[in-house]
Amino acid sequence: MKNMHRTLSSADYKGEEDKEVRVIISGGGTGGHLFPGIAVGSELKKRCSKVSILFITGKREMEHEIISEAGFESKSIDVEGLMGKRLLGLTKSFYKVILALTQSFFILKDFRPQLVFGLGGYTSGPVCLMALLFRVPTVLHEQNSFPGLTNRILSPFVKRIFISFEETRRYLRRGTVFLSGNPIRMELLQPIKQPHIDKRFVILVMGGSQGARRLNDAVISMIKELKEQHAVPFLIHQTGKADLKRVDSEYEMLGIDVEVSAFIEDMRSAYSRADLIICRAGATTVAELAALGKPSILIPYPYASHGHQEINAMTLVKVGGADIILEKHLDSKALTDKVLRYMKNRNELNTMSEIAFRTAKRKAREIITEELLKIVNMRK
Repeated sequence: MKNMHRTLSSADYKGEEDKEVRVIISGGGTGGHLFPGIAVGSELKKRCSKVSILFITGKREMEHEIISEAGFESKSIDVEGLMGKRLLGLTKSFYKVILALTQSFFILKDFRPQLVFGLGGYTSGPVCLMALLFRVPTVLHEQNSFPGLTNRILSPFVKRIFISFEETRRYLRRGTVFLSGNPIRMELLQPIKQPHIDKRFVILVMGGSQGARRLNDAVISMIKELKEQHAVPFLIHQTGKADLKRVDSEYEMLGIDVEVSAFIEDMRSAYSRADLIICRAGATTVAELAALGKPSILIPYPYASHGHQEINAMTLVKVGGADIILEKHLDSKALTDKVLRYMKNRNELNTMSEIAFRTAKRKAREIITEELLKIVNMRK
């Protein structure tokens, strides 16, 4: 960023009363929406001698588990999305918006933030809107290539909006837009001291924090075909909570050696072990694949708003940093053919890995944190 001069440290934020930095981070719905906020929150903790960070999310238990595991406090609001609802659903959602605005009012009044950082999505909408009414400096981050409704509405009124993809800029014609990239959790970038050594070909399968039944079924069918060809890789499979028992049972009947879990806690190890990754194309996942230089077969979720997962995926695919199968073309043969090709040709995987790594914006966490602290410092 052209107007950055030096890295700010905790000394820059010590006034006469040694005031702490107080930040609210709001968003959620999936792990992919929360992880960039956790990355920035961790960087704030690292830089500031005194900092209080509060996450505001929806009511899903998974969201609070992820935030608690990362060492942050959280509060929840009652809110639902408005998109795709019929009249009765819209009436209920509008009621919840009013309730969420009221809850946000009291949380902000009690916490007294110096800045609110919105991660997009319907959860961040009421919080950011109330922050603007309180005249609390508000900053947004848009993770996907096509910005969500909340960020499109709020972008003209906030101090900054950070984007992960250059393609996003054309949809945000008003507001101060910064191309930062998508913040990556610090622990993912730390090297493994004792790397896992496995001579077998290892595939990591991820359908997102909530799983993906269609992807799970395709992988199971693929494994059946590979077993017939005596070319079974080792699988690390994140199924999502709803599909765990069914997928585990399928593998048990096949007699396949796999690691199956609803949600992978140690993603650093899972990424490190994988020779190839089969996954959806959420913005956070795409950013992590690039930052770690991991070769992948991306299967974009076809019902993502404005097809943004396919656009996310193509940022890697078009330069050779990933492969892709659209869900309408997804079957066991398509997946098996690609996996066999890469199992037999490590050079292709290495090339894909190198290209993906070159596309990464690994300083996103630091860039965003730097700007947030500048805004906080100007307010003191």
